Amino acid sequence: MTATLELQDTIAVLNLGEDENRFSPDWLDTLDGLLDDVLVRAQALVTVGTDKFYSNGLDLDWLMSHGDRADWYIGRVQALLSRVLTFALPTVAAVNGHAFGAGAMLAVAHDYRVMRSDRGYLCFPEVDIKIPFTPGMASLILAKVTPQTAVTAMTTGRRYGGDAAVAAGLADRAAVEHEVLSDAVDLVRPLVGKDSGTLGAIKSTMFAAATAALVA
Repeated sequence: MTATLELQDTIAVLNLGEDENRFSPDWLDTLDGLLDDVLVRAQALVTVGTDKFYSNGLDLDWLMSHGDRADWYIGRVQALLSRVLTFALPTVAAVNGHAFGAGAMLAVAHDYRVMRSDRGYLCFPEVDIKIPFTPGMASLILAKVTPQTAVTAMTTGRRYGGDAAVAAGLADRAAVEHEVLSDAVDLVRPLVGKDSGTLGAIKSTMFAAATAALVA
Protein backbone atom coordinates (compact mmCIF):
# COMPACT_ATOMS: atom_id res chain seq x y z
CA MET A 1 0.00 0.00 0.00
CA THR A 2 1.24 3.47 -0.84
CA ALA A 3 0.98 6.42 1.51
CA THR A 4 -2.57 7.55 2.30
CA LEU A 5 -4.26 10.47 4.03
CA GLU A 6 -7.31 10.70 6.29
CA LEU A 7 -8.71 13.45 8.47
CA GLN A 8 -9.62 13.28 12.15
CA ASP A 9 -11.54 16.54 12.42
CA THR A 10 -8.90 19.09 11.40
CA ILE A 11 -5.93 16.79 12.08
CA ALA A 12 -4.44 15.04 9.05
CA VAL A 13 -3.18 11.50 9.65
CA LEU A 14 -0.74 10.59 6.90
CA ASN A 15 -0.01 6.86 6.81
CA LEU A 16 3.38 6.25 5.21
CA GLY A 17 2.40 2.78 4.00
CA GLU A 18 2.25 -0.90 4.97
CA ASP A 19 5.79 -2.08 4.17
CA GLU A 20 9.23 -0.68 5.02
CA ASN A 21 8.16 2.68 3.56
CA ARG A 22 11.49 3.31 1.90
CA PHE A 23 11.98 6.58 0.06
CA SER A 24 11.53 5.51 -3.55
CA PRO A 25 11.05 8.35 -6.07
CA ASP A 26 7.40 7.35 -6.50
CA TRP A 27 6.89 7.33 -2.72
CA LEU A 28 8.47 10.77 -2.47
CA ASP A 29 6.15 12.07 -5.20
CA THR A 30 3.13 10.66 -3.39
CA LEU A 31 4.17 12.14 -0.07
CA ASP A 32 4.75 15.58 -1.58
CA GLY A 33 1.26 15.53 -3.08
CA LEU A 34 -0.31 14.46 0.20
CA LEU A 35 1.53 17.20 2.08
CA ASP A 36 0.09 19.70 -0.39
CA ASP A 37 -3.38 18.37 0.49
CA VAL A 38 -2.65 18.63 4.22
CA LEU A 39 -1.88 22.34 3.92
CA VAL A 40 -5.23 22.92 2.22
CA ARG A 41 -7.46 20.63 4.27
CA ALA A 42 -6.01 20.40 7.80
CA GLN A 43 -4.62 22.35 10.73
CA ALA A 44 -2.13 19.79 12.04
CA LEU A 45 -0.23 16.75 10.77
CA VAL A 46 0.47 13.32 12.26
CA THR A 47 2.48 10.75 10.32
CA VAL A 48 2.47 7.04 11.10
CA GLY A 49 3.39 3.71 9.54
CA THR A 50 1.76 0.30 9.77
CA ASP A 51 2.74 -2.78 11.78
CA LYS A 52 6.50 -3.07 12.44
CA PHE A 53 7.87 -0.17 10.37
CA TYR A 54 7.60 3.60 10.48
CA SER A 55 10.23 3.93 7.74
CA ASN A 56 13.51 2.24 6.88
CA GLY A 57 14.70 5.31 4.98
CA LEU A 58 16.60 5.39 1.71
CA ASP A 59 15.62 3.00 -1.06
CA LEU A 60 19.10 1.50 -1.37
CA ASP A 61 18.06 -0.96 -4.09
CA TRP A 62 16.85 1.91 -6.29
CA LEU A 63 19.94 3.93 -5.48
CA MET A 64 22.35 1.11 -6.37
CA SER A 65 20.65 0.57 -9.71
CA HIS A 66 20.54 4.30 -10.51
CA GLY A 67 23.96 5.39 -9.34
CA ASP A 68 24.16 8.12 -11.96
CA ARG A 69 21.16 9.82 -10.32
CA ALA A 70 22.44 9.64 -6.75
CA ASP A 71 22.84 13.40 -6.34
CA TRP A 72 19.33 14.03 -7.69
CA TYR A 73 17.88 11.38 -5.39
CA ILE A 74 19.59 12.64 -2.23
CA GLY A 75 18.42 16.12 -3.16
CA ARG A 76 14.82 14.87 -3.31
CA VAL A 77 15.13 13.18 0.07
CA GLN A 78 16.65 16.25 1.67
CA ALA A 79 13.94 18.46 0.17
CA LEU A 80 11.33 16.31 1.96
CA LEU A 81 13.22 16.54 5.24
CA SER A 82 13.47 20.30 4.89
CA ARG A 83 9.79 20.58 4.08
CA VAL A 84 8.73 18.62 7.16
CA LEU A 85 11.20 20.48 9.37
CA THR A 86 9.63 23.83 8.43
CA PHE A 87 6.07 22.63 7.78
CA ALA A 88 3.58 25.43 8.38
CA LEU A 89 1.39 23.30 10.67
CA PRO A 90 2.11 21.53 13.97
CA THR A 91 3.57 18.07 13.28
CA VAL A 92 3.92 14.85 15.28
CA ALA A 93 5.53 11.59 14.17
CA ALA A 94 3.72 8.55 15.57
CA VAL A 95 6.67 6.16 15.39
CA ASN A 96 4.82 2.86 15.37
CA GLY A 97 7.87 0.69 14.71
CA HIS A 98 11.37 0.77 13.27
CA ALA A 99 12.67 4.14 12.08
CA PHE A 100 16.13 3.77 10.57
CA GLY A 101 18.46 6.15 8.73
CA ALA A 102 16.52 8.69 6.70
CA GLY A 103 13.33 7.27 8.24
CA ALA A 104 14.62 8.30 11.66
CA MET A 105 15.56 11.69 10.20
CA LEU A 106 12.00 12.09 8.92
CA ALA A 107 10.69 11.44 12.43
CA VAL A 108 13.20 13.86 13.96
CA ALA A 109 12.18 16.55 11.45
CA HIS A 110 8.70 16.68 13.04
CA ASP A 111 7.96 19.02 15.92
CA TYR A 112 7.30 16.10 18.29
CA ARG A 113 7.58 12.33 18.35
CA VAL A 114 5.57 9.61 20.10
CA MET A 115 7.39 6.29 19.93
CA ARG A 116 6.20 2.77 20.52
CA SER A 117 7.51 1.53 23.87
CA ASP A 118 7.33 -2.23 23.50
CA ARG A 119 8.89 -2.80 20.10
CA GLY A 120 10.82 -0.96 17.41
CA TYR A 121 13.97 1.13 17.28
CA LEU A 122 15.00 4.58 16.18
CA CYS A 123 18.51 4.34 14.77
CA PHE A 124 21.04 6.15 12.60
CA PRO A 125 23.07 3.16 11.28
CA GLU A 126 25.26 5.17 8.91
CA VAL A 127 28.50 4.49 10.81
CA ASP A 128 27.94 0.73 10.51
CA ILE A 129 26.82 0.65 6.88
CA LYS A 130 29.65 3.00 5.85
CA ILE A 131 27.46 5.82 4.53
CA PRO A 132 28.59 9.18 5.97
CA PHE A 133 25.95 11.76 6.79
CA THR A 134 25.55 14.54 4.27
CA PRO A 135 26.04 18.06 5.70
CA GLY A 136 22.29 18.60 5.45
CA MET A 137 21.34 15.41 7.26
CA ALA A 138 23.90 16.07 10.01
CA SER A 139 22.60 19.64 10.38
CA LEU A 140 19.03 18.37 10.73
CA ILE A 141 19.90 16.00 13.57
CA LEU A 142 22.12 18.55 15.31
CA ALA A 143 19.29 21.10 15.15
CA LYS A 144 16.89 18.81 17.02
CA VAL A 145 18.88 17.02 19.75
CA THR A 146 21.58 17.85 22.28
CA PRO A 147 25.21 17.64 21.12
CA GLN A 148 25.94 14.60 23.30
CA THR A 149 22.87 12.73 22.06
CA ALA A 150 23.96 13.53 18.50
CA VAL A 151 27.46 12.17 19.16
CA THR A 152 26.10 8.91 20.55
CA ALA A 153 23.33 8.46 18.01
CA MET A 154 25.42 9.39 14.96
CA THR A 155 28.80 7.82 15.78
CA THR A 156 27.80 4.55 17.46
CA GLY A 157 24.70 3.43 15.52
CA ARG A 158 22.89 2.85 18.81
CA ARG A 159 19.36 1.50 18.53
CA TYR A 160 16.97 3.43 20.77
CA GLY A 161 13.80 1.81 22.04
CA GLY A 162 10.93 4.06 23.05
CA ASP A 163 11.89 4.75 26.65
CA ALA A 164 15.56 5.22 25.78
CA ALA A 165 14.61 7.59 22.96
CA VAL A 166 12.57 9.71 25.38
CA ALA A 167 15.46 9.78 27.86
CA ALA A 168 17.84 10.91 25.10
CA GLY A 169 15.48 13.60 23.80
CA LEU A 170 14.91 11.81 20.50
CA ALA A 171 11.24 11.28 21.36
CA ASP A 172 8.77 13.13 23.55
CA ARG A 173 6.57 10.27 24.70
CA ALA A 174 6.53 6.47 24.62
CA ALA A 175 3.31 4.49 24.34
CA VAL A 176 2.20 0.90 23.84
CA GLU A 177 1.43 -0.16 20.29
CA HIS A 178 -2.31 0.54 20.21
CA GLU A 179 -1.90 3.99 21.80
CA VAL A 180 0.92 5.45 19.69
CA LEU A 181 -1.32 7.08 17.10
CA SER A 182 -3.99 8.24 19.56
CA ASP A 183 -1.31 9.73 21.83
CA ALA A 184 0.18 11.58 18.86
CA VAL A 185 -3.23 12.97 17.94
CA ASP A 186 -3.83 13.98 21.56
CA LEU A 187 -0.43 15.68 21.66
CA VAL A 188 -1.08 17.80 18.59
CA ARG A 189 -4.76 18.59 19.23
CA PRO A 190 -4.14 21.57 21.57
CA LEU A 191 -1.91 23.11 18.88
CA VAL A 192 -4.62 23.17 16.21
CA GLY A 193 -5.50 26.66 15.02
CA LYS A 194 -2.06 28.29 14.97
CA ASP A 195 -1.67 30.72 12.09
CA SER A 196 0.15 28.74 9.41
CA GLY A 197 1.96 31.72 7.90
CA THR A 198 3.36 32.76 11.26
CA LEU A 199 4.22 29.20 12.29
CA GLY A 200 5.98 28.50 9.00
CA ALA A 201 7.98 31.72 9.29
CA ILE A 202 9.03 30.89 12.86
CA LYS A 203 10.20 27.40 11.90
CA SER A 204 12.04 28.72 8.84
CA THR A 205 13.92 31.15 11.07
CA MET A 206 14.60 28.60 13.81
CA PHE A 207 16.01 26.06 11.38
CA ALA A 208 17.53 28.36 8.78
CA ALA A 209 20.99 26.80 9.01
CA ALA A 210 19.68 23.24 8.73
CA THR A 211 17.39 24.01 5.82
CA ALA A 212 20.18 25.87 4.00
CA ALA A 213 22.36 22.76 4.32
CA LEU A 214 19.54 20.43 3.26
CA VAL A 215 18.66 22.33 0.08
CA ALA A 216 22.19 23.38 -0.88
